[in-house]
Amino acid sequence: MKALHSSSSKGPVKFRISRPTRENLVPIRLDIELEEQRYKDAFTWNPTDPDSEITIFAKRTVKDLKLPPPFMMHIVQSIQTQLAEFRSYEGQDMLYTGDKIVPIKLDLRVNNTLIKDQFLWDMNNFDSDPEDFAKTFCDDLGIQDPEVGPAVAFAIREQLYETAVQSVAAAREIRMSKKGRRSAEYVPASKAGGTSLDLMKLFNNKYSVVRKRKDWDVYGPMVDLLSNEEVDALEAREERNARSMI
Repeated sequence: MKALHSSSSKGPVKFRISRPTRENLVPIRLDIELEEQRYKDAFTWNPTDPDSEITIFAKRTVKDLKLPPPFMMHIVQSIQTQLAEFRSYEGQDMLYTGDKIVPIKLDLRVNNTLIKDQFLWDMNNFDSDPEDFAKTFCDDLGIQDPEVGPAVAFAIREQLYETAVQSVAAAREIRMSKKGRRSAEYVPASKAGGTSLDLMKLFNNKYSVVRKRKDWDVYGPMVDLLSNEEVDALEAREERNARSMI
């Protein structure tokens, strides 16, 4: 088994999410509705790929799913916007708090498979790989649907990305707060330190990999296989809820 190494440097930590040494994949979500047709998808994208790959992907998606031609432009624009947001954080300092053990929660339905679970993830351990974890997760639980593994890995990467972005915002807030104090400018603590305080509370929680007995049920995976009728009813309810929010 490969030994896992955690970062222990106390210098500025630059923006990064899991596994930058191999592929620093960006979670991409698409939800596009045109001409009474809706296209939803979630996948990861390598930000080092040339932008021409986005157009190729969009053309292939529209062709394979027989979507109206206007979908192609919207798919390209949505992916480009999300990649641009990711790239805007690259090279920026993240909030350093020592250990960064964060809880990851799964609440997914992939086709007929319903999954709920929560576990801890060491954000300082860049040898941890969401795709490897998802494969082992599915193997251990006997999940045979090949679409479940990528969905689990995506959910992990999306939460790690959100935490990393919050960490950049928190580091920026702290810098601005210090600059404000040096300039004798008044900055309300509720605004200047909101994100940083929330992250400090999260990172400073003394999580342990050894679970107390009362937590065993909370930190145990739940996998349920739904019938086609249950899936149809669930999708109808989700569609009604989505339309009611518009």
